[in-house]
Amino acid sequence: MLSINTATFPVGTDKKFIVSSFYLAAGNCCTLIGNNGSGKTMMARILNQELPPESGECLHQLRSEMVSFEKQIKLYDDEWQRTNTDMLGAEEEIATSVENLIQQRHSNTAHCHELAALFGISHLLKQPFIALSSGEGRKVLVAQALMSQPELLILDEPFDGLDVQARTQLTTILEQLLHQGMALVLIVNRFDEIPPFAEQLGWILDCQFTHLQPRAAFFADPLTQQLLHCASAAEFVLPAPLHQTENKSLANPIVALQQINVSYDERVILHDLSWLLNRGEHWHIAGPNGCGKTTLLHLITGDHPQCYSNTITLFGRRRGSGESIWEIKQRMGIVSPALHMAYRVAGTPLTVILSGFYDSIGLYQQPGDQEIKLARQWLKLLGMEQQEQVSFLQLSYGQQRLLLIARALVKHPTLLILDEPLQGLDSLNRHLVLQYIDRLTAHSHSQLLYVSHHAEDVPTCMTHRLQFIPVAEGGYRYETTRL
Repeated sequence: MLSINTATFPVGTDKKFIVSSFYLAAGNCCTLIGNNGSGKTMMARILNQELPPESGECLHQLRSEMVSFEKQIKLYDDEWQRTNTDMLGAEEEIATSVENLIQQRHSNTAHCHELAALFGISHLLKQPFIALSSGEGRKVLVAQALMSQPELLILDEPFDGLDVQARTQLTTILEQLLHQGMALVLIVNRFDEIPPFAEQLGWILDCQFTHLQPRAAFFADPLTQQLLHCASAAEFVLPAPLHQTENKSLANPIVALQQINVSYDERVILHDLSWLLNRGEHWHIAGPNGCGKTTLLHLITGDHPQCYSNTITLFGRRRGSGESIWEIKQRMGIVSPALHMAYRVAGTPLTVILSGFYDSIGLYQQPGDQEIKLARQWLKLLGMEQQEQVSFLQLSYGQQRLLLIARALVKHPTLLILDEPLQGLDSLNRHLVLQYIDRLTAHSHSQLLYVSHHAEDVPTCMTHRLQFIPVAEGGYRYETTRL
């Protein structure tokens, strides 16, 4: 069992996390819900015995494993650091494969292949881990955690980044593990991600956890009722752009892709894709994990090595015709899991938003007074005025994601590219960000490319959908729809 009573845990020089009561027996499942910045990841670390208490009673009798966004980011970061150094030989610079990563701590090839089949990632075993999508990487980390056959599995935001089929698959797997006697703790910020087999539920609020409640009592609690039916945000006005721009002078279409083909060795990612983004259109790009959605966006942003070997036209100019990557990105605002993983430089919430004016990771120029004023207006809109000088890297994953969204919106870009932008956000902040996006597209010349696996996370402003549909012989076909 795992039992904590009246315990205090240090989470910084002047902050504590308080757990009044927590009890979980082997073979039981609980779900903990918290808003951004509430301390969800700290609670996960406490349950995984990563943070020792400074007072109170803690009894851990279950061998545990934990999977979280933070750990996934660290793995990507460590792998990038390892393969991008002059200190390694040629063999050492080879990126770690999915198979090797799963067996990194517990070598058992047969068990590794069983788990890969269970999660539907057998075809990825020889692929480099850093080449995976966010959702694929999440499956790999859960498989890695199960290699040690833990008695307690702690999952911090397990469903974010997974498509509908993968979320259903993971829920089924977790229920099987529960029936096999494993204890489960799921930490989420979406009510619809509470699994039906979770017997007990509880709130994490402002670095405090009070107690678990049976499901019926939890949903009858006034606090739960209030948050379930939280009122729409009050009327707000988005901060103005630094410079007013007109899109009427831009060539039409804004983006043109002609017979795009992308492959790695024998693995085909995109095949013969032709697609146009015309002025005034906002596109939702949909499809299962690993189908090529992010690859498509990276071709457009210039972050993919095969963008110059394909026929791509942006803002009326053929890619490779002499434009610099910075000329292209001046007209773009981008949010993606890859950007979030890459944004690991020292800085504050204010400098993160300011970096959006310069399309940089980190701030390396002296901003003007008007830029600082606009960045502070965005901080106020996000409700983060009091954290202006806090270290970005010390903020919760959800708070970081909010700032990266503001960074993308701050210049009211011609093309706003949002790849799973709401990952890690709680219900209230998802609601607010969707309002920001709808307001931006309604009152500016920004056009939107948007990726999400959750139908409820798609802004109402979308006009078209590009769907990646699996075909029986392998690969995908592409279907466009006017919404």
